[in-house]
Amino acid sequence: MLSKRFIHLPALALLMLGSLNAMAQPLAEIKTNQGLIVVDLNSEKAPNTVANFVRYAKEGHYAGTIFHRVIAGFMIQGGGMDANLELKPTHPPIKNEADNGLTNMTGTIAMARTGDPHSASDQFFINVANNTSLNFSERSDTGWGYTVFGRVIHGMDVVQRIALMPTDGGDIPFQNIVIESVTIKE
Repeated sequence: MLSKRFIHLPALALLMLGSLNAMAQPLAEIKTNQGLIVVDLNSEKAPNTVANFVRYAKEGHYAGTIFHRVIAGFMIQGGGMDANLELKPTHPPIKNEADNGLTNMTGTIAMARTGDPHSASDQFFINVANNTSLNFSERSDTGWGYTVFGRVIHGMDVVQRIALMPTDGGDIPFQNIVIESVTIKE
């Protein structure tokens, strides 16, 4: 009976180690003047998008940017504009990875883009609702959707508070919601 336990222990240890490696995705700590948001980045499903986000974060690009677009019941968007609503310089856009199986559900983070499906650079948004209309449906200009590349694992209360901030009647908050830093924990 004792020998059976020893035979299973190494297998159990290998199984646990494999599970830890599979879970070892980078985390992004988004420190704002409203509180901390922690995002689990999915580099398995959106490798290029995560690498792009991590690059901007490690370069300090996000420090001092604001959540410039806030729509209650929809999403909060930031990462590309300073407090004067001026765009920051960016790297070339990345290829859309929205066909990765991840969906724009409450608490997920996705890349913002223009009408060109492959135009995402530095701006991102966090969904505060299940936004199924933003999901990939087909490889066409209207069907590409928006690439989800992670999910909020801490600070969804901060996200919801930001989403409810008063705006100018459009999407711009009266009060600057500053991203103080984005730190990547690998």
